[in-house]
Amino acid sequence: MTAYEKQLRECLGFVFGGPLPEPDYEPYLFFKQWLAERNLGLVPIADPSEFDWPGQWLARVRAADGDHAVVMFGSPSGPLHDPSGALAAGGRIEEGWLLARLDVRLPIEAPYGRERRVGRVEAILIAPDAEGPPARVDRIEAVAGRGLEGDRYFEGRGTFSGPGYGYQLTLVEAEVLDAIDLSWEQARRNIVTRGIALNALVGERFTIGPVECIGRRLAEPCSHLEKLTRPGILRPLVHRAGLRADILASGAISLGDDVASSRLATKGPPGPERRR
Repeated sequence: MTAYEKQLRECLGFVFGGPLPEPDYEPYLFFKQWLAERNLGLVPIADPSEFDWPGQWLARVRAADGDHAVVMFGSPSGPLHDPSGALAAGGRIEEGWLLARLDVRLPIEAPYGRERRVGRVEAILIAPDAEGPPARVDRIEAVAGRGLEGDRYFEGRGTFSGPGYGYQLTLVEAEVLDAIDLSWEQARRNIVTRGIALNALVGERFTIGPVECIGRRLAEPCSHLEKLTRPGILRPLVHRAGLRADILASGAISLGDDVASSRLATKGPPGPERRR
């Protein structure tokens, strides 16, 4: 990491109230995705040099020796935690972010609950190209670090393909789709499940048949999904549109396979959870 990225990690930890893990890919993207597991996000500030708010916020400060991260506070705002003394040395604020909850009604710790149930695979769907029609299959090879063979995200051709976590596999609950009369193909998720609360798998290891996965964050609806389905579909899918996950151990997924938290599947000591 660069000096600025190290300071950004330190300042985020200062605001968050505890140390953040070392990023293993581009730090800003890593921290955004790590925070999303905890119902948190970084909101860009439009004019940070003039921003004042009686709370903590983050600033990127340009000084003579480069960029530095600073925690700001107050109305008008001043440096609360400035690891390198960048503002005192005459640095200027170039960017700013507010750390905020994605949903103010949900907690930061286990925001989507810890419900433990075993469900099953109702459908498997893959689409070879972005925005292409998904097709149902009875069995598919799941490859660790890649995704489902034949799917657009396996080849890096998905609409949201990119670096970071949570782009290898998506799941959604059949009960949700049935309740809003949205076809399983229109939902554009890879695995349709029944009988398990997928939201509780954020930050958790779980299994689909013999395949081990880890839940990264919710697959929230967006205007892209609404464009491909029908107007008004975004609202009933908020916090209900499924789960983004990555594949940790390869194997074949088949219709009818169990879907379960690794805590249930192993019936032993808890496995590794989210990185703290």
